[in-house]
Amino acid sequence: MEQYTGVKFKTILNNEILTFDSRIGELKYWCKIFHEKNLAPPYQGGSYGNLSFRINSNSNEFIITGSSVGLKEELTDDSFVKVTGCDMEKHLVYATGTRNPSSESMLHFAIYKQRPDINAIFHGHCSLLLKNTNFLGITETEKEESYGTIELVNRVLKISEKENFLNIKKHGFISLGNSMKEAGVKSFVYNMLSSRF
Repeated sequence: MEQYTGVKFKTILNNEILTFDSRIGELKYWCKIFHEKNLAPPYQGGSYGNLSFRINSNSNEFIITGSSVGLKEELTDDSFVKVTGCDMEKHLVYATGTRNPSSESMLHFAIYKQRPDINAIFHGHCSLLLKNTNFLGITETEKEESYGTIELVNRVLKISEKENFLNIKKHGFISLGNSMKEAGVKSFVYNMLSSRF
């Protein structure tokens, strides 16, 4: 797994505390599960993985875990950031919160734009899932790309139009759901299946 060195885009941050959204409580729950099941392994200062939910069905805005947030910690509301838009060509992410959004914010934005049926995106890392991709019948991107880049986004978009669970080659997995529960349960089930090999 590529070592985390920070976000690879510029953030235009509206430095304000997020307005209350009761769904953040559910997102905290799934962050805790991802840590407990080792689906977002810790590194010094954070965790490998990011989880988000779409705010409204008529927009691509979403709430996502912040950059360098350790999912093993007791998360507070300021551990999350609201992404309001992305300019892929200029590598800009527009956000509201008190920290940078996750390094894969452009990927989440692109998937929400591509898939209006998707309301939650959970991205994690599990070496057994990557190792057993073929046995589990999981679709995988055709080439390895560096995290947080447009190249990775484009690789994922080639297969995410028809897939709700996929692997990013030599990187991690993405679980898409109509709800956080759907994305979370799918992640848990594939993790459980991978441990049988």
